Amino acid sequence: MRLRTTMLALLTAATAVFATPVAAQADDPGVYIIGGGTVSSAPWSAQIYRNGSFTCSGTIIASRYVLTARHCTGSGMTVRIGNVNRGSGTLVSVTTYSSRYDLAVLTLASAVNTSYMPLGSTNPPVGATNNIYGWGMTCYSGCSASTVLKTATVRVTGFSTDAYGGQAIASTRINGNAWRGDSGGPQVYNGVQVGVASTADGQSRQYYGSVPNSRSWIRSIAGV
Repeated sequence: MRLRTTMLALLTAATAVFATPVAAQADDPGVYIIGGGTVSSAPWSAQIYRNGSFTCSGTIIASRYVLTARHCTGSGMTVRIGNVNRGSGTLVSVTTYSSRYDLAVLTLASAVNTSYMPLGSTNPPVGATNNIYGWGMTCYSGCSASTVLKTATVRVTGFSTDAYGGQAIASTRINGNAWRGDSGGPQVYNGVQVGVASTADGQSRQYYGSVPNSRSWIRSIAGV
C-alpha cells in the first residue's frame, strides 16, 4: 500500500489514496471494511489486479467494461469477476483504459455475461444514506485486504474533490468506513452507483469521485 505522493496539497495529512493493501498480517475476524459486514452475492463486483497482486475494487458496468479509480491503473492489469471471495472468479485481461479525474474505465479482452452495475445520473442529496463496497483492509493498520467483499453504510455530508481534482461525494461512517484496497469500489444510492472510491482518512471520512459528474464521459466509452 502506498500513500499518495502527488497532489498532497489537495488532501489532509491523514488522508490517503487507498489502493494496494499493506503486507498481509493477522486479520481481526470481528470487523469488515472497518465496520459494516460481508456480502454473499454481488455479480457486478470486480477485483482489480496489477502484475498478479490485488490492488483495488471495481464494478462491471457493461459486457467489456469495468469502472474503477484512476490511481488504480497501470501496466499488467487483470480483473477477476463473478465471485465475492478475493482471489476467486474468472480472470480477464485488461487491454486498455481511459481516465477522467480519479475515475477509470477499463476495457476487457473478452465480454463477460453477468448483472452489471447501473450508473446514476444525479448526485445523492446531502444527508442521504449510501452503501459502499470493497475488499479493502479490515482495520486501520495491521490487517490485510478482506478475503470477502464487504459493505458498509455512510452518510453524505457534502461535496469536495477527488485525488485528481474532480468532483467528489463526501461522506462519514454510519456503521463502517472505506480504507486501503477499497479504492475504485462503488458508492451506491437507491440501487445505482454514484461514486468511485478515491481518498479516505481510514477513520470516518471518505471521498468518492462523482459518477454523475462524469456520466457523459463514461457513456462515450462504455455506451452506458
